[in-house]
Amino acid sequence: MFITCLDLEGVLVPEIWIAFSEATGIPELRRTTRDEPNYDTLMRYRIDILDKHNLGLNEIRETIKKIDPMPGAKDFLDELRSFTQVLILSDTFEQFAAPLMEKLGRPTIFCNTLEHDASGKITGYKMRCPESKLSTVKALQSVGFETIAAGDSFNDLAMIKASKAGFLFKSTEQIIKDNPSLPAYTEYSELLTGIKNAMGR
Repeated sequence: MFITCLDLEGVLVPEIWIAFSEATGIPELRRTTRDEPNYDTLMRYRIDILDKHNLGLNEIRETIKKIDPMPGAKDFLDELRSFTQVLILSDTFEQFAAPLMEKLGRPTIFCNTLEHDASGKITGYKMRCPESKLSTVKALQSVGFETIAAGDSFNDLAMIKASKAGFLFKSTEQIIKDNPSLPAYTEYSELLTGIKNAMGR
């Protein structure tokens, strides 16, 4: 039995923080897990910038409402879900994810949660579990699933490498260069074919 685990941002939807950076004109918020391997360092950096500019959850949600899936993402996901179980594993937050999941046809997503006050000021965050993507893949394997994984960033590498088959998708030149053993695709049709081949279809 197979289950395919996909990253969300950069794979199915544009990067939320980059979109928010463009909406606010704050270039420092463009930094993502493609640039910073340590997620805690990245989030503390983001929270400090939000605090400095008096921005919070409400403003980010307004930006998210305007984000659409990448061209072809929903069709890819619909076809993938027609022949295999699919789980979105993301380091985004439940407070961000709902409108994006609606536009993608409500796939299952495992993500994290933000800590915030009544005004929407973001004060911290809680990870679902340590090394959440890798931990989830290992848990799925422990109950009899063969996992296939795809993502674009540093925080996806562990789940990709731990899976029966793993792929980089729309990743950076540096990550691709540093991981030459991983197939790297830029088109959904290529990724779909790679997943089918891994399943022996």
